[in-house]
Amino acid sequence: MTDSQDTGTSPALGSARTGGASTSAAEAPDDAPATTAPVEAAPAPAEAATAEAAPAPADGNPVALTPAGARTAADVVTPELAARLTRGVVAGGTSRSSAAESGGGRTANHTPFTGEKLADLPESTPEDVATAFERARAAQEIWAKVPVRQRAAVLLRFHDLVLSRQAEVLDLIQLETGKARLHAHEEVLAVAVTARHYGRKAPAYLRPKAHTGVVPTLTKVTELRQPRGVIGQIAPWNYPFELSVGDALPAFVAGNAVVMKPDTETALTALWAREQLIEAGLPEELWQVVIGEGPVVGPAVVEHADYVSFTGSTRTGREVAQGAAARLVGVSLELGGKNAMLVLQDADVEKAAAGAVRGCFSSAGQLCISIERLYVHESLADDFVQRFVARTKAMRLGNALAYGADMGSLVGERQLETVTRHVEEAVAKGAELLAGGRPRPDIGPLFYEPTILDGVQAPMAVCGEETFGPVVSIYRFRDEDEAVALANATPYGLNSSVWTKDGRRGRALAARLRTGTVNVNESYAAGYGSVQSPMGGMGDSGLGRRHGSEGILKYTEAQTVAQQRLMPIAPSFGLTDEKYAQLMTRSLRAMKAFRLR
Repeated sequence: MTDSQDTGTSPALGSARTGGASTSAAEAPDDAPATTAPVEAAPAPAEAATAEAAPAPADGNPVALTPAGARTAADVVTPELAARLTRGVVAGGTSRSSAAESGGGRTANHTPFTGEKLADLPESTPEDVATAFERARAAQEIWAKVPVRQRAAVLLRFHDLVLSRQAEVLDLIQLETGKARLHAHEEVLAVAVTARHYGRKAPAYLRPKAHTGVVPTLTKVTELRQPRGVIGQIAPWNYPFELSVGDALPAFVAGNAVVMKPDTETALTALWAREQLIEAGLPEELWQVVIGEGPVVGPAVVEHADYVSFTGSTRTGREVAQGAAARLVGVSLELGGKNAMLVLQDADVEKAAAGAVRGCFSSAGQLCISIERLYVHESLADDFVQRFVARTKAMRLGNALAYGADMGSLVGERQLETVTRHVEEAVAKGAELLAGGRPRPDIGPLFYEPTILDGVQAPMAVCGEETFGPVVSIYRFRDEDEAVALANATPYGLNSSVWTKDGRRGRALAARLRTGTVNVNESYAAGYGSVQSPMGGMGDSGLGRRHGSEGILKYTEAQTVAQQRLMPIAPSFGLTDEKYAQLMTRSLRAMKAFRLR
């Protein structure tokens, strides 16, 4: 995730999701409290977009039609909904009272579609964070005694609630992030798959495991998995459903409590997830939520946590890791990426072009594992580029709470500035603009067309820096060794993609790429959605993994219980020290001969 879009803990890193309606001292997706006068409830996205809209460019991306009767922000985020969800926030000395009753500070979130305010939110203080951890610890002691199968059953009930009520959360995700509905639905799928996986597999991951002792038959050894306690989670704005509750589910089923700081701008989505999980059977006190500016609340979360889960920029990830290391607590970090897609000489060009559109422009490119560098074999580059450009120019942009748009909005003014700066600098230094390259204020204040650049080279910022927007650069290569070298020529190592008709060849090349996940003939969904396998980054892209056994065992402490039987591991039964040493020497040689491990 880009440094300009971060859930930060440093005053230097703040959030900017202004959209013309708010500013912040924290860097997006860090929390962005409103510093301007409150704005009335947002009108329908389409109405807001046309109120002060610039004319659509004649050759620009088409605009998706808004269906008749489409819901508006005011329809979805009612005062009643906001009051109900924010009762779970620890702020002003209590998590149960309304903000008006609590006497705490106030902040707000906004929709990128119009830049207007969605809801007033209570704002937490460091003292509130301490209170949240105190409550969570008390609840965790009880929860840890619940059999793991009962804990897992909560996840399976949550799975069903999410799927049956997905329309509710899809509206919230769209309004808070500005993404297209199909891209919001990816979050629903990811959360449901994670809930099902850990709901079924957690008992196996966490069950006691027998190991061979130092003296076979005489030493009985069992490995136990104990919960760490209270997990401090700092979640970003770009995938507010999947990267909040999706990361919390394995922590809960492992017997932990969670204190979460969601991004302020996307807090309602996380709070909706909390409400559903509580209905599914999670004890209410077990999941505490705090809201506030990253530089204020973030360090407090790290200060009290028994383990820290963070998704954000590499720069802030280092600060989080330092804070956790000072307290000798563990940390998992999913950080930035400059992800590459390789189109080999034997690739199906049409399928690769379609895959590139998905990989580069999902969630307007604001996806940590999306593609920003596209390497194409020179023999098919012209054909590929023609198809890719045509598909990109045909993408429909839209802001309706309905399916039909191919891409939505950027999240904030800071991100729009980064995208604009990267593109304009590249063009000024000789890069060729093949598609896009301009904002679309006729649709909304933060829309930017999906953009393809050719001829990009260092020192253009877009060449090496993470853009985190709908921008991709095309490069050509002669052979696979060159392609691998180019793809690996970055400090990041989060995700990559290989396209070829030969699956064995693709997998062999994938093994040479220095990224935590590699997708063959898919851009990112195959690797990320295969939740039995670990997902995470190498190099500057992070530490630790989510998903699979690593995704749940990281939330536990390994404990070895060794029981010695019949005789001690020491001279006994009249043996002298020398005789004992000789006996143990012969025993070790015998164990090697019998291939004991």
